[in-house]
Amino acid sequence: MSNQKLYEIEGMSCASCAQRIEKAVGDLGEVATASVNFATEKLAVTFKDEAINDQLITEIVEKAGYHVAQPAQTLSFDIEGMTCASCAQRVEKAVGQLSDVATASVNLATEKLMVTTSGDGSMIKQIENAVEAAGYQATLATEQTQNAESQAEKKEQAIKKIWHRFWISVLFTVPLLYISMGHMAGMPLPEFLDPSVNPLTFAVAQLVLTLPVMFVGKDFFIIGFKALFGGHPNMDSLVALGTSAAAVYSVYATIMVGQGQSEFAMQLYYESAAVILTLITLGKYFEAVSKGKTSEAIKKLIGLAPKTAQVMVDGVETERAIEDVQTGDIIIVRPGEKIPVDGVIVSGTSAVDEAMITGESLPVEKKVGDNVIGASVNQTGSFQFEATKVGKDTTLSQIIKLVEEAQGSKAPIAQLADKVSGVFVPIVIVLAILSGVLWFFLGQESWIFALTITISVLVIACPCALGLATPTAIMVGTGKGAENGVLIKSGDALETTHKIKSIIFDKTGTITEGKPKVTDIVTNQNISEVDLLQLAASSEVASEHPLGLAIVEKAQADNLTLFEVTAFEALPGHGIKTMIKGQNYLLGNKKLMMSSQIEMHAFEAEANRLAEEGKTPMYIATESELLGIIAVADTIKASSKSAIGKLQRMGLEVVMLTGDNERTAKAIAKQIGVTNVISDVLPEDKANQVKKLQGTGKVVAMVGDGINDAPALAQADVGIAIGSGTDVAMESADIVLMRSDLMDVPTAIELSSATIKNIKENLFWAFSYNTLGIPVAMGVLHLFGGPLLSPMIAAAAMSFSSVSVLLNALRLKRFKPGK
Repeated sequence: MSNQKLYEIEGMSCASCAQRIEKAVGDLGEVATASVNFATEKLAVTFKDEAINDQLITEIVEKAGYHVAQPAQTLSFDIEGMTCASCAQRVEKAVGQLSDVATASVNLATEKLMVTTSGDGSMIKQIENAVEAAGYQATLATEQTQNAESQAEKKEQAIKKIWHRFWISVLFTVPLLYISMGHMAGMPLPEFLDPSVNPLTFAVAQLVLTLPVMFVGKDFFIIGFKALFGGHPNMDSLVALGTSAAAVYSVYATIMVGQGQSEFAMQLYYESAAVILTLITLGKYFEAVSKGKTSEAIKKLIGLAPKTAQVMVDGVETERAIEDVQTGDIIIVRPGEKIPVDGVIVSGTSAVDEAMITGESLPVEKKVGDNVIGASVNQTGSFQFEATKVGKDTTLSQIIKLVEEAQGSKAPIAQLADKVSGVFVPIVIVLAILSGVLWFFLGQESWIFALTITISVLVIACPCALGLATPTAIMVGTGKGAENGVLIKSGDALETTHKIKSIIFDKTGTITEGKPKVTDIVTNQNISEVDLLQLAASSEVASEHPLGLAIVEKAQADNLTLFEVTAFEALPGHGIKTMIKGQNYLLGNKKLMMSSQIEMHAFEAEANRLAEEGKTPMYIATESELLGIIAVADTIKASSKSAIGKLQRMGLEVVMLTGDNERTAKAIAKQIGVTNVISDVLPEDKANQVKKLQGTGKVVAMVGDGINDAPALAQADVGIAIGSGTDVAMESADIVLMRSDLMDVPTAIELSSATIKNIKENLFWAFSYNTLGIPVAMGVLHLFGGPLLSPMIAAAAMSFSSVSVLLNALRLKRFKPGK
């Protein structure tokens, strides 16, 4: 059994290079054939057995003076230890510097790192080491379908841990606040805690209550100072510096009280350190909960998959775990059960609810030979089907993978926030120190006042809101798309879609059903429509022509009994000649009628009308008389006209692209309301038509479904594939419409607009918050007699900024497609 593999070759300059490589590889004993395509720079090697020796091929090509390019692969890693946008920047920078890494993108909201690399298996270790050196931990993500539950459980435990930490902090912070500030509001304190009577007890009690809060919040200090001393300070560094400064000064003040200087009892900042840590922990809790809600779409999809399947083994029904189901297995599904994997029905009929996969609201009728999708719900009948796709190859797994990759990707709009976040924390530290120093030396204030200013600036300036602004909106937007049967494959595609000005539709299989159907039956006075259809279908039952098959399907749908054909003759380019019940019949085009000298005058007007409507007339006649015409056409999808109308109302230019002749193309275009038609286009020329439109400066989308649409989908600024289309088209596209409904095209554009608007709102508030918050914390308002921001208020404001961005992103969950 032979096995073939393609290799990408670098370094060839002419045809003799190709011949040299062919000879070098072809001389290997393990190789049956070696062929180099100089134009595509690909080497095709057929091995004599199933074993493929990549290393050997690489070595031989290298010896010949050329290089085998490693195919690019995308690796996903779970990152632990990140707390803000500057952490994400640090990880990206560390991994991006590796030689074989093309791109490295960190999503703070999902805590995932996506790496595109051309390296070999050793790259995984290199990436993990680079992340560890940066101060974080990377773990290669395994298949989502296998570890989904453990990941959800892990996140749930993390949320519980933060909540537990918050309540311990509250337990000690509330009495601390009462002791430190209660007497200022006239609240009674026992004599042994009264600062005017027992200042040392007053100070030590606060220290004792503060230490547990600092202990449960130790992660802020461990991560923060590690990042600071490593030269890449993050949000935790700001918190650690601010609270440490408050705590260390308070300890100094306590020592002074112990030495008899009781005035220091009124200069303690223990409550600031404890309250800051408590409020930021509460903010972290809300942030974690909100992050969980942004990825609900993935959780819903994962929850769809059933855990077991009823498999027929040697005629006996056996329950198997879903992981053990293999292609070729015959699986039984009863009413109300979920279909375990993808397959083809081999016996039985039913109606299947595919809403959660495709967004199609009505149940789909299924019969023998029809495809079924794993995780869809069987409704009415029992059936058996053969498994064709299992594990990571199922439609559900592919959807989960697509949505995950989209949620992990970045939109170009995120670049501004990334650049700011990368330099933000070091600038804040400088500003905090500078403002404190200036107030001390130029403001003629005490150094305690200067310390308050420094702590406030450190605490309020959190880049979290900036880091979360884009990824959270993308997560919710792509998840909402998946719920509506619109799979958006990247953040880039999500952003570009709302800029579309011109949209090209392929005709066959996109605007139309892609399958000929009988549309009209016209007869003379001597025969009924039913009889004409019966004769035509009986004649065409042996034909393989698509138009003939359409006539047979129509007769079968009408439950007509077909006659026995005693003679059959194919007439290439014209039609067929048959004999039924001793009578000869002619079925075919106009040329067949003319060559057989059949009078057509009575049907001329009808034939012209049908042709103008884009339908193909098939003439049926005896040897002396024309009996009638059966018109066959590729019918327009129910949603095509309304979808195109909506796109035009949205101000988009709509173009129809087809290989049909101009007359047929214009007939279809007229029915759907399209005025811009490009006809007689060869499959290989579709991409050039897209390029030509792009040359006018427009952002162009292409909607198609077939293999010959793939180059055009790839060429377009946004490629949109119909879900019922080929795998190649779906791979080439940026957006996949799972339910093949063209109304989902405007839905995708509306969703893109809503998401980008949400991102811009998030970025506006995140930038505004820091632009306004930092000067206030620095005491600018105080210079003009205004209020001073206390460190505790700064901590609350900082926590609220991140939560507000997340809550705004969650508003996208209310998105509904327009009518």
